[in-house]
Amino acid sequence: MRNIFYVVVLALAFTSCQKQAKIGFVDNGTVINDYQEKKDLEARVQAKSNVFQKRRDSLVGMYQIELKEAQLKAQGMSPASLQKLSQEIQQKEQLLSQKIQLEQKQIEQGYQTEIDSVISKVKKFVKDYGKKNGYTFILGTSDAAATVMYGTDEHDLTKTILEALNKEYKK
Repeated sequence: MRNIFYVVVLALAFTSCQKQAKIGFVDNGTVINDYQEKKDLEARVQAKSNVFQKRRDSLVGMYQIELKEAQLKAQGMSPASLQKLSQEIQQKEQLLSQKIQLEQKQIEQGYQTEIDSVISKVKKFVKDYGKKNGYTFILGTSDAAATVMYGTDEHDLTKTILEALNKEYKK
């Protein structure tokens, strides 16, 4: 009987010495979308897109004017001259199209590079936050990939991390 008592006491001692895992979770979508650096990035990209659209509209407008002038010229031309003019117009259209596509692609690639950098910063921040605050795990969830099916509000670090991220960004 005495041995059983000692075994129970030892078992309780060992289980009480185990450190409890500190776990939290964040809503990835909320943290990324409400992060001020991402909002600033989107504003910069939108401004670039607006400038691009104005430039594109201007170039297309100039091309359309040239096209109308060519159509007027074409009325009195010989078939050979008409074919030459048609080829010139097609080349101008192709160059314009390529120029527009290239600039649009550059804007998109620039955005993708910068957004990847923002996401990396957020991941690093969450990792550092977890280490500094003694978390064993900080899980991520979003509407697209719900890895956390349920969590109590006390374990939801979304608002806390977002505030800390934005505070650090303002520095």
